[in-house]
Amino acid sequence: MEYVYGLISGLLGLAVGSFLNVVISRLPLQIVHPNTPLNVCCPPSHCHQCTTALRWRDNIPLISWLLLRGKCRYCHCKISGRYPQVEIITALLTLLLIWLMPVNMQLLGALILFWALTVLAFIDLEHLLLPDVITLPLLWIALLFKAMGWLPGSLQEAVWGSIAGYCLLWALSILYQWIRGIEGLGMGDAKLLAAIGAWLGWSLLPWVLLLASGGAILCVLISRVSGQRELNHVIAFGPWIALAAISLFIHSIIF
Repeated sequence: MEYVYGLISGLLGLAVGSFLNVVISRLPLQIVHPNTPLNVCCPPSHCHQCTTALRWRDNIPLISWLLLRGKCRYCHCKISGRYPQVEIITALLTLLLIWLMPVNMQLLGALILFWALTVLAFIDLEHLLLPDVITLPLLWIALLFKAMGWLPGSLQEAVWGSIAGYCLLWALSILYQWIRGIEGLGMGDAKLLAAIGAWLGWSLLPWVLLLASGGAILCVLISRVSGQRELNHVIAFGPWIALAAISLFIHSIIF
């Protein structure tokens, strides 16, 4: 029975990962081009190069990408490796959360948090953008779950966490801009940390920033040593915040 439960959880993760790929691909286009008819629901999935509508057999999460060897069936253009990456990550983390937690509202909250952070991380990686349409609802959902008692911690702690998260990065951004004369952090990062503060509480925010900053600095140094980028090259900070947040959330579940 446990194997069946695990299989269903993994398939759920793959299916959700497939939908998250659609959001990652289309949401930035909607923001940059607000008059575009493209949205996350329509038109149906199609090749970005030849615009041919994909059949169901080309839309099976992970399996279709492997069978097609990462290329479009019709024009043979390369399909981004991001698609299987998102599906695999979503499947594995969904399976892990369902395995660690009982089936209740707290599990639902954990899945919402992880799925939203996955979308934000990959959008920020590709576009240096953290859409308000995801970060702000993520904040309000956390406050709702805290108010209803579906997540550990009080509503008051969540409110102070969101205030602390936003003000901290806002102050750092203003200070950096005053010293260097250029923008160092976008307000999208501040809004994301505000949402994380609501989910985790203010007491874990220093750890989120410590882990996120450490990961980002290490990534820059490795990239510099390997010659892939200069030290002053702009990097996305959102993925590191997301990675730190989900790591601390899982740690809090286990311990």
